[in-house]
Amino acid sequence: RLDGPLDDTVPAVRPITVRDLLTLRVGFGFTMESDSTPVEEAERDLQLMSLGPPKPATPHNPDEWLRRFATLPLMCQPGAQWMYPTGFSLLGILVARAAGQPLETFLYERLFEPLDMKDTSFSVPSPMLDRLATAYAADFGTGKLELYDGVEDSQWRLPPAFPDAAGGLVSTIDDYLTFGTMLLNQGRHENRRILSRTSVETMATNHLKPEQRAYSEWFLEENRGWGLGVSVITERDGVASVPGRFGWDGGLGTSWYTDPSEGLVGILMTQVLGFPSRIDLDFWTSAYQAIDD
Repeated sequence: RLDGPLDDTVPAVRPITVRDLLTLRVGFGFTMESDSTPVEEAERDLQLMSLGPPKPATPHNPDEWLRRFATLPLMCQPGAQWMYPTGFSLLGILVARAAGQPLETFLYERLFEPLDMKDTSFSVPSPMLDRLATAYAADFGTGKLELYDGVEDSQWRLPPAFPDAAGGLVSTIDDYLTFGTMLLNQGRHENRRILSRTSVETMATNHLKPEQRAYSEWFLEENRGWGLGVSVITERDGVASVPGRFGWDGGLGTSWYTDPSEGLVGILMTQVLGFPSRIDLDFWTSAYQAIDD
């Protein structure tokens, strides 16, 4: 149980699979409990937290991160619950080991270079720092914006010790649009295939059962499921009338969705943690209201 001591464990019923990583059903992640659990306290003590609040990012390289993580018990059985976002951190390490190259090199060769995403990386080169935007966080009590990440001491000024597949890329709207459009085109970019059509279709298919959503309420509303790496709209909602759009809302104030039924890709970048004003709802409502058939 989550409030139990770290050594009060039961055996795993099965190994963790690659699909568990892609669908965030590893058995470890944010619990969103009001009080920290012993395993979450141990995670912080081991400095395993990824980018986003709280910062700074973990100082460990991938091998050391994995060694430390492996000393912790899982929070629940593999495959039992959707939990954000630790599965992606593990997935990035697995991809790097399978490819025999650092994750950032793999992403550049397989995605960023073929898609001409020139401004997407885990850090910003010094000559481009004048283009890096300041990030803010809202005080929950007053609503006033406070500095979260300034350009002068930004955590994106230097390559991270741990290139985290759970978050940490810095990019531009143009690059993000290229990525979203490639998925809208079922894996093709111009005359080049980046992903297979069936891969994109599998990505955009909900893989969660109702009983696997116990820890998802803060991240996934009732009308959302989870595919392979992306949230999937499964029911009609107040924004779009047809299910099927997929994407994600980033913790540092980004919102991206690709909607195959409307041939639409929408991207919002606010540089404010967590959309405290819920401008994201206004953005998506306006985007769909602007459709003129």
